[in-house]
Amino acid sequence: MYSDQVLKSVLTRASVVAVVGVSKNPVRPSYFVARYLSLKGFRVVPVNPGLAGQTLFGETVYARLSDIPFDVDMVDIFRRSEAVPAIVEEALARWPQLQTIWMQIGVEHAQAAAQAEARGVTVIENRCPKIEYQRLFGELRMGGFNTGVVSSKL
Repeated sequence: MYSDQVLKSVLTRASVVAVVGVSKNPVRPSYFVARYLSLKGFRVVPVNPGLAGQTLFGETVYARLSDIPFDVDMVDIFRRSEAVPAIVEEALARWPQLQTIWMQIGVEHAQAAAQAEARGVTVIENRCPKIEYQRLFGELRMGGFNTGVVSSKL
């Protein structure tokens, strides 16, 4: 559905990514995706009302997108599909220049996507930026995951 060119363009042009629904639990996908993006040079801005005021990935956690006092390029959504419309509306109201709304694997909302696209925002649904980054920039290893472990038995 999305060409490699579009995905690579999104991942290349974004520098500040708000991750909505991030967890501080390192085994949760939202944590390790956000951490991975931060290690790749993205400024990752955590958004989670239950963690507001804490620090993750060297950044203050915000309760809502509208609390972030600076611009972001991409909003990565780790919430259920039914939560997407309110998140998209808040993001579009906060950042008229927003480049991308990215919905994680299993997250889709056609109406919210159409609303963002009508404003010129690129929308990616049901994909993971970590997986796409690894695939597009040659980092996939051992069955699709870059584990950082090199086996001496190879």
